[in-house]
Amino acid sequence: MRIVVALGGNALLRRGEPMTSANQQANGRRAAKAIASLAQSHDLVITHGNGPQVGLLALQAESYQGVQPYPLDVLNAESEGMIGYLLEQELRNQLTDRPRCTDSPDRPDCQVVTLLTQVEVDAHDPAFSHPTKPIGALYHQAEAEQLAASRGWAIAPDGDAYRRVVPSPEPKRILELGAIQLLVQAGALVICVGGGGIPVVVSSGGEIRGVEAVIDKDLAAALLATALGMDALLLLTDVDAVYTNWGTPAAQPLHQVTPAVLRGYSFAPGSMAPKVEAACRFVEQTGGIAGIGRLEDAAAILAGQAGTRVQREAITANATRPAIRTAQTIAVPSG
Repeated sequence: MRIVVALGGNALLRRGEPMTSANQQANGRRAAKAIASLAQSHDLVITHGNGPQVGLLALQAESYQGVQPYPLDVLNAESEGMIGYLLEQELRNQLTDRPRCTDSPDRPDCQVVTLLTQVEVDAHDPAFSHPTKPIGALYHQAEAEQLAASRGWAIAPDGDAYRRVVPSPEPKRILELGAIQLLVQAGALVICVGGGGIPVVVSSGGEIRGVEAVIDKDLAAALLATALGMDALLLLTDVDAVYTNWGTPAAQPLHQVTPAVLRGYSFAPGSMAPKVEAACRFVEQTGGIAGIGRLEDAAAILAGQAGTRVQREAITANATRPAIRTAQTIAVPSG
């Protein structure tokens, strides 16, 4: 199968962990092991989140008073390069035992390539006046309110804590799609559209300009998988499945469902909602399979043995039972 694998920002930085290079490298190794097992028998394109990393870069940029802080589009590019480098290195280390690469490691289909990717958004997207995308560290409410007042941030709850939130416009078009297609056709494992891609607007004359935003990586992953005509989309995070009644004793995982069933629920914005929306869009537009679940369960999710698997046709009772169609609010950690 041809699969887009979308890693949550927690693939390189788990919630609550210090944002150190060593932690990100260790988590990158863990992610690469899960991906490498899929790459033994499937053709993959990798994308990833960058919420914690781009937030850290923004804080670092503000700490130096000699120049104006870099805008978010530049920080997105920096984080895309940084995370791509860590994943690329760990994947190359993990994939040395692929049967076709053991004797010829320089073959195109044994290469791992990171591509900086610009994604077009609408300059008039209403998201620019309603920030929702969490980035950066977790703060206690009082600290978050103080930072918001001193730095002009918008903030919002994230679980029991607070985070900075920024605009998250809808992804419209991947500017480097042709280059990605060429690399995929050559057999390379491509890491692209990192952090949802670098947000840009394109004028009527074709001029490209970066904008102050962070695109949701799940929606961008769905756009990527659809544009490439992939067979499956895996949205991997730190939650084992999509749940009804999350956080209550009545919580129940949804295992195999249709887009129609998932659209009957309400999900937490900036958290599970974009994953569900991305899965539904991909399945509805392509007829392919989408999966949501934990990184370490990637192969089992694809096989329908773990996580939440989304496809057009109903498979199990929990995909068709009318009683669960009542809207529920489901809050899960972001990533």
